[in-house]
Amino acid sequence: MMAIDKNNEYSNNTRQVINSLLSGAVAGALAKSTIAPLDRTKINFQISNVPYSAKAAYKFLSETYARNGFFWLWRGNTATMTRIIPYAAIQFTAFEQWRKVLKVDSTNINNNGGRKFISGSLAGVTSQTLTYPLDLARARMAVTTINEYKSLGDVFKKTYLEEGVKGFYRGYVPTILGIIPYAGTSFFTYGTLKAFIKDKHGYENAFVNLSCGAVAGMAGQSSSYPLDIIRRKMQTSIITGNNYKSLRTTFWIVYRSEGIIQGFFKGLSMNWIKGPIATGISFSTYDFISTRLKKM
Repeated sequence: MMAIDKNNEYSNNTRQVINSLLSGAVAGALAKSTIAPLDRTKINFQISNVPYSAKAAYKFLSETYARNGFFWLWRGNTATMTRIIPYAAIQFTAFEQWRKVLKVDSTNINNNGGRKFISGSLAGVTSQTLTYPLDLARARMAVTTINEYKSLGDVFKKTYLEEGVKGFYRGYVPTILGIIPYAGTSFFTYGTLKAFIKDKHGYENAFVNLSCGAVAGMAGQSSSYPLDIIRRKMQTSIITGNNYKSLRTTFWIVYRSEGIIQGFFKGLSMNWIKGPIATGISFSTYDFISTRLKKM
């Protein structure tokens, strides 16, 4: 009887892992494709000394469209998909597994909030670590032309020849330091809000999930944005020619040349637009697909 129970538990967990991988992959791809032009715009301002404004962002988008056409706004999105599909799949799956390890009941609003936060943070660290070279490649493609990097494979080839294996993890430290509050806050906020609404009002639907995800996205983005600035500058330093070789060096260069607000919060207002959209779509899509797969 015990052997049968263990086999059933293993089988159920395997199905849950496959379910989470598929749901997370679709959720991540849909969310990132939706906001890809805004993401590309944000990265360009993050790595330059040009002051950010809504007018400047619109000018960048319109000039890109006029110069290269509509689909150029999605340049680098192939690299994004190559990265985000495994990243989102791993992140959601890791969250479910860490939630089990830490005994987190996501339906209970009174459950230990610390464990919810830690589960999300560990999920973010797990997925980011396993897919980081793809994130670096995506960032470099987003801020270059086809003359510099013709394809994702070209980015990997040139990075290896010019910087070695170490080059694939440039900016890794600020990325991990940033993903801890970002993923922890996002998963914690989304789970807590969704459970609260279900507990108080007794319902859950796609609109509620989308709204909770949007709030979670804004909270997560705000908690880690300065580190996002630093990691982007470090990831693309080989392109811009700046001496962004370490977290400390990058921090001081940005602080001295651009100041606190303009330097470390440049483009945050755009993130308050694209972040909630992407996170809302991601969480609600994941829940929708996951629920349907469980019923099959």
